[in-house]
Amino acid sequence: MTTAAAKRETKPAKIDTLRALETKVLWLSAWMIHNANHLRPSRDGLKVGGHQASCASLVTVMTALYFDILTPRDRIAVKPHASPVFHAIQYLLGNQTLDQIKDFRKFGGAQSYPSRTKDSDDVDFSTGSVGLGVAMTSFAALVQDYVRLKGFAPAPNDTPPGRMIALVGDAELDEGNVYEAMLEGWKHDVRNVWWIIDYNRQSLDTVVTDRLFGRIDELFQTMGWRVVTLKYGERLEAAFRRSGGDGLRAWIDDCPNSLYSALVYKGGAGWRERLLRDIGKTPGIAELLAAHDDAALATLMTNLAGNDITTIRDALRAIDDDRPTCIIAYTIKGIGLPFAGHKDNHAGIMNPDQMATFKRDNGVADGEEWDRYANLEVDPSDLEAFLDSSPFAVAGHRRMTADKVPTPMTLPTPSGDNLSTQDGFGRILAEIARGGGELADRIVTTSPDVTVSTNLGGWVNRRGVFGREPRADTFREEDVVSAQRWLVSPEGQHIELGIAENNLFILLAALGLSHSLFGARLLPIGTLYDPFIQRGLDALNYACYQDARFMVVATPSGITLAPEGGAHQSIATPLIGMAQDGIAAFEPAYVDEVATIMAWAFDYMQRDGSGGDSGGDSGGDFGGDSGGDSGGDSGGDDSAWLRDRQGGSVYLRLSTRPLAQPGRDMGQPLRDGIIAGGYWLEAPAVGAEIAIVYSGAVASEAIEAHRQIKEDLPGAGLLAVTSADRLNAGWHAAERGRQAGHASDRSHIETLLEPLSPDAALITIIDGHPLTLAWMGAVFGHRVHPLGVEHFGQSGDLPDLYKHYRLDVDAILDAVASACLRESR
Repeated sequence: MTTAAAKRETKPAKIDTLRALETKVLWLSAWMIHNANHLRPSRDGLKVGGHQASCASLVTVMTALYFDILTPRDRIAVKPHASPVFHAIQYLLGNQTLDQIKDFRKFGGAQSYPSRTKDSDDVDFSTGSVGLGVAMTSFAALVQDYVRLKGFAPAPNDTPPGRMIALVGDAELDEGNVYEAMLEGWKHDVRNVWWIIDYNRQSLDTVVTDRLFGRIDELFQTMGWRVVTLKYGERLEAAFRRSGGDGLRAWIDDCPNSLYSALVYKGGAGWRERLLRDIGKTPGIAELLAAHDDAALATLMTNLAGNDITTIRDALRAIDDDRPTCIIAYTIKGIGLPFAGHKDNHAGIMNPDQMATFKRDNGVADGEEWDRYANLEVDPSDLEAFLDSSPFAVAGHRRMTADKVPTPMTLPTPSGDNLSTQDGFGRILAEIARGGGELADRIVTTSPDVTVSTNLGGWVNRRGVFGREPRADTFREEDVVSAQRWLVSPEGQHIELGIAENNLFILLAALGLSHSLFGARLLPIGTLYDPFIQRGLDALNYACYQDARFMVVATPSGITLAPEGGAHQSIATPLIGMAQDGIAAFEPAYVDEVATIMAWAFDYMQRDGSGGDSGGDSGGDFGGDSGGDSGGDSGGDDSAWLRDRQGGSVYLRLSTRPLAQPGRDMGQPLRDGIIAGGYWLEAPAVGAEIAIVYSGAVASEAIEAHRQIKEDLPGAGLLAVTSADRLNAGWHAAERGRQAGHASDRSHIETLLEPLSPDAALITIIDGHPLTLAWMGAVFGHRVHPLGVEHFGQSGDLPDLYKHYRLDVDAILDAVASACLRESR
């Protein structure tokens, strides 16, 4: 045994105790679902659902893991449909309450799928969108290496790292993001990853094709993984050693998935009839079958390794190195339940008669359904001692914390008369790198092969590329001149990815949870082209759902990209930023706004609800990002509907268009306005009839149009919107507060628009979908003339594109004229 294995070795678990726990976990998970569907009164007529069959297939594997294999350092992503098994195990370990499991799938109860933010027990990785939790473990292992190699992790380096484990439904292997993650993991030499595949050969609607697992092991091996195939349990292995055993093994090996599943459902008589027909003349088979009655034969033929506690436990204990490992555990979907093996069992739930039989077979008495120790052939005190001594339970709650990284109130604004926000972002980050200190040391950047074109080059040149082992810069060694000095080493602070946006967002999720997973605070920044947020949207949602903390810098954006054109020009992304919970979306026009937002963001990304808003708007106004309670709020506290106390992630939508910079002093009122979402670049007169409202790169057009109308409309205002997201969310929060009786609650957008006449017109303009700003008319009932982009972009220069898509000065003036004509009628 290796040193690492010796350190992980614990007191050997008694197999009979594990078997008793296995039985109890199966019962509790099945009963939890039954209670939710049949015993809890329904108030809306909707089905509650659950996955008794999918739970059953993983009971043995999870029993072995949680009660014998896992250490407090290990992190695990549980297959979504096995959520009740997870909750049952946590209940037995004392990490979950009885009320929570009784309220499974009820508001405030145990969640349908494991959730870091909604469940009260110790969920490591949220799962639900299949495949993403699997990939998350690979990137979490990379992040674990990152913080350990840099000495950020609180555990000493001689402590073995944790294993990042995914319990994978075999149908999840249809998800392409799994293979994208596997390839990226191979590039980065990922270690300490286990993917345990629950190979029950059934998906939601049917039986998994036999061809899949004819190739899956080859694919893993090509990527450098060890593949451990666990097919047969102890009973079958013993039968194979009998006369006729070779023939029985060959028959099972060749048996199609669909036939095997059907025979599982038919039971012992079905097995006997088929085996006699196919191999009954093989010497020894008749005698082997005669030695088993129908019940025993069904037990024998369903004795697959993934449902055999001794086999799975011994196999997992035997893995004593850090090589990434794929464990293919053959299981039966619904094993031990009346619909085991049936192709329609995915959403199948035992009816009351079936549950009564199941309850009787398990020896559970009325009133003892939720009892931890009822009808177990183990003394309760011995079982309690066993549970208390399991490696996983020794440390108690495993979620870690990390101190916040001190952040400055302001960041230096790069000098220059004409700068783009993308250029400004790159310069700000390069200046942070040059200045050094704890803030610079804790920033980690990543990008899907667009590092240079998103202006991360200066940062990477100073801070290097992360790799487990140093790699030489061949161009530098060969004296080939290059602007990029990409030195790869464990000291590097940039993680370069291939072109796969799903990988970017899942890595950001792992980096953004490092403080909780590994006790090391990181400040992740990911860059990509703005339209390609949509390619990774599921993974972005997944990252936010877990309350991961990161900054997304999406650039360039909109049709302002101009000659490059086509699918590289984004339209809907401002709406995505507004709608996505857990992320505050900004679209600044000027570099000093970028500097202000970034300084605030580094603090916002670290908030946890324990302190006040140290960087938001002042006074009683509500700022804030997309509404919702993904940070764990119950929704009962209206002030918590915003995330300014609990924080979140940040999205910057930037542009490559250089703009003349305003050259102003950034006082606190202006800084507060930028963070709250907007400020008057030119304040309106009281009772003004017109205001031009702009966001982002179209600032020049808005300013020029405003200049031209001032002679005829001297009181017209010019409103700069830095975050439609925070303005909108602040308005909703104030509305919510007033409805709850807080009459003085007032949002920032209400304060901004108050000077205007009640029938004033708002001319809104953004290089994105016009709905981004059009909602402002609903605040006080102002008339809105929205300008924006609603159709795919194309190549061209800015004058042509802005004219065609109606973003130019003439379009704004036309909208003003239209508003004035309507007012004069």
